[in-house]
Amino acid sequence: MTDISSIDFTPLRGYREVQAISRPSLSYWQDAWIRLKANKRALASLYIVMALAFFTLFGPTICTGIWCFDPALQDLDQVSKPPGTSRAALIVDDYQPWTGDRFVIDEGLRLGEPATTQAVRLQWNALPGANGHRVYRNIFPVGPELAYGIPLAEFFDNDTLFFEDRLDLRPGRYYYSVVPLGVRGELLQGYQMIEVEVLRVTTLREALERGLVEESADVKVGDQINLAWHPLGTDYLGRDMLARLMAGARVSLFIGVGAPFLFILFGVVFGSMAGFIGGRTDQLMMRFADFVVALPFLLFMILFKIAFGVGPGESGVFPMLVALVVLMWPATARLVRGQILQIREQGYISASQLLGAKTNYLILRHMIPNTLGVVLVTITFAIPNAIFIEAFLSFIGMGVAPPTPSWGSMSNEGIKTMLTTPHELIFPSLFISITVLALNLLGDGLRDALDAKMRNTE
Repeated sequence: MTDISSIDFTPLRGYREVQAISRPSLSYWQDAWIRLKANKRALASLYIVMALAFFTLFGPTICTGIWCFDPALQDLDQVSKPPGTSRAALIVDDYQPWTGDRFVIDEGLRLGEPATTQAVRLQWNALPGANGHRVYRNIFPVGPELAYGIPLAEFFDNDTLFFEDRLDLRPGRYYYSVVPLGVRGELLQGYQMIEVEVLRVTTLREALERGLVEESADVKVGDQINLAWHPLGTDYLGRDMLARLMAGARVSLFIGVGAPFLFILFGVVFGSMAGFIGGRTDQLMMRFADFVVALPFLLFMILFKIAFGVGPGESGVFPMLVALVVLMWPATARLVRGQILQIREQGYISASQLLGAKTNYLILRHMIPNTLGVVLVTITFAIPNAIFIEAFLSFIGMGVAPPTPSWGSMSNEGIKTMLTTPHELIFPSLFISITVLALNLLGDGLRDALDAKMRNTE
């Protein structure tokens, strides 16, 4: 028989410590960050949103020698060009006025020197029976219909037999014609025509001023340099798409993020007060919210533009922001009120009240954290809705006015040329889609991470 002593009944020291699960104490925000990092889609969306923020704030300041564009700058010889379009130019001497003294000995209409975007210099011989000459420029060969093109100059003598064209010259092929004039200035039969290939050039001084070449670079007359690079192409007015997307991001995201933040903040405060106070006050506050919902948005947008002195053709960004804040908060207020009414009846709220918790503590510690999920979901829908409202208002001339760009107005402009130049519609639409998708995925991740019911759960 085994002997049993009192030592056998001594409690084991450290038993509780052995059985207990060792886990560091985490705050509410630390726990939320850990769960957010575990959500790969939400984390990737967060990085996309951060990249968009950097793109919006600092993108326009990034300027290189071959890409540094004003979003409103028009490059008319680069209209509706596809992505990656670049321009090469030949370095030439500074422009010197021409008096026709350097006459090329030849017959017919001819070039005094090679044609460039700086100048096209023409020479000709006096035509038989002519009392003067008229110079034309066309983009197609002159036919029997006598479609001579754009008249450039008239000379009512036979002494001036040269002409210098410097009017809106762009690289490409042109057809110049010289037509004889009669005594009364009528067109006579017999004309001369020449086909001209215009070469793009620039001067070394212009290249240095625009930062296209470094001062220390060994560049001289006769060298070729790149004038510009359009990574995302150009629009129908020759404006750089990337520069306009960067500038438009500031307008679109300012409206898309700023307006929802303000009216959701007001809706949270309004709905929390209505739900917590309850009774007749709650009913009166909700009837006021119903009244605001019934107000026509477009009418009040017009009234706000008038009130702020924004005339036709002027950007109504600030009136648009005010209209969104004033008229879009009731939906958030209703959602938050419903959540507060539900939370107010929970047992832990009653327990906190019995323990002497004050109203502000209950709202800040219990009610608002438990409504964050609903609020974040509302934000994810409110941001794209605000972006689409901005696009609609810009389309009808009530929002952003040209030349100020926005993603919405750029998409509307791209619709007009979507069959011939689809990149003008694809890029702004793609930026809107990526932004909306990233914000939705991030909102879902934040809803799960900030849900107080999921805190410290395995």
